[in-house]
Amino acid sequence: MEQQLLNLLMFIIPALITGAIAYLFFREHVENENRRREFLIQKDLQKDSLPMRLQAYERLSLFLERIKPSKLLLRVSPTSSNKEDYESLLIANIEQEFDHNLAQQIYVTDQCWSITATAKNATIQMIRKTTLSDKVDSADKLREELLSSMIDKRAPSDAALSFIKEEVSNIW
Repeated sequence: MEQQLLNLLMFIIPALITGAIAYLFFREHVENENRRREFLIQKDLQKDSLPMRLQAYERLSLFLERIKPSKLLLRVSPTSSNKEDYESLLIANIEQEFDHNLAQQIYVTDQCWSITATAKNATIQMIRKTTLSDKVDSADKLREELLSSMIDKRAPSDAALSFIKEEVSNIW
């Protein structure tokens, strides 16, 4: 009886070892196939989404260039001599540009979008602060004061543009 049990174990143990090894190899093969399939899907998605992401970065760069005070003031002329009207016109122009590019946030990182929105808000704040200055009493004076302030310091959008350039260079 013991001999039969020993003979049975001699057949069962190699069969169990072979079965366990086969199971491990099969599981590893299935996992590799799943990883390969996911990689191919990801590669196809990147091939399709990369042009859209780059276009979003391009549009945000264009937005940031357009809201630079030096370019904004050249593009948007005052309609009257009232400084508050001109301030409102400039801010409305910035907000309109921003609203036109809202969908781009889908394709860029949260940090990039946040920095872009911060640049927009900082530009608006700069316009508002300059309007409140005692030296500014007309739309033309507001324009002059904003332009002269840009000689001494960088526009808020410059930092955001630098960030976008860095982020795009990391995509490659």
